[in-house]
Amino acid sequence: MTFNDNARTNSGKVRRRGRTTGVVAGGGGVAVIALFLLSQFLGVDLTGLAGGGSAQQGADEVVTECQSGAESNATLTCRIDGAVDSLDTYWSATLTDSGVAYRPAEVILFSDQTNTGCGGATSATGPFYCPADELIYIDTTFFDELQSRFGSSGGPLSQMYVVAHEWGHHVQNVSGTMNGLDLQQSGPGSDGIRLEVQADCFAGAWAGAAATIVDESGTPFLEPVTDAQVADALSAAAAVGDDRIQAAATGEVNPETWTHGSSEQRQRWFLAGYNGGPEACNTFEVSEAEL
Repeated sequence: MTFNDNARTNSGKVRRRGRTTGVVAGGGGVAVIALFLLSQFLGVDLTGLAGGGSAQQGADEVVTECQSGAESNATLTCRIDGAVDSLDTYWSATLTDSGVAYRPAEVILFSDQTNTGCGGATSATGPFYCPADELIYIDTTFFDELQSRFGSSGGPLSQMYVVAHEWGHHVQNVSGTMNGLDLQQSGPGSDGIRLEVQADCFAGAWAGAAATIVDESGTPFLEPVTDAQVADALSAAAAVGDDRIQAAATGEVNPETWTHGSSEQRQRWFLAGYNGGPEACNTFEVSEAEL
């Protein structure tokens, strides 16, 4: 996706967090669940991070250098900031129109490790949304791994897809979708997979509407999405499918342990949102066979 050069893109909702050292701090039950899901996502056991310990927390600094679409096209930090501005504008209007009391999320850019409302996290964790503090955490080196480790084709929309997916989890949180889910279960039809592919669908809904979302001056944040850019997003969705990650890590695929959905599911639900908007993202209403 390409930003219009003269779009105003300073969201004020992206912060850099200073480098942290020491042992990551522990969390509670939410941290264990979050890290369990992330362990499944990455194929690495991260649940030990929910134990005790302490860390030196770096200070947060609001990203202020990103002022225009031209800057969002030029650097990753500003691309994330511009995507956040567009996402926040889109979901604020969409949820308000649906009668949901919307509140914005924010993005924390960190390196190495950090403390979160869901426990400790490291750069190995990958991007994630923490419902406890309503923040999205991203170590930007993940985008290099998305290509080098997970096999994505790369491209701006593949990067913004990741941000939009995590923002989709925030939408689920503020709308009450996360309430009462059993996220400790895995496998086909599980709440975890339904939650994840719905976030993919919400990412697609935003991408499909992106060229119509305007800044405070009425200028669209983004130019119309091209087929090649959609292919980049689909490549990223496929790269983080449970089957793709399991096959790469162990040479085997076990659907009973899936928590995020297959590559095919993640691509299909992104396209469902892209073509049909949020109304098409009824992942909790379909049968296991339709999921």
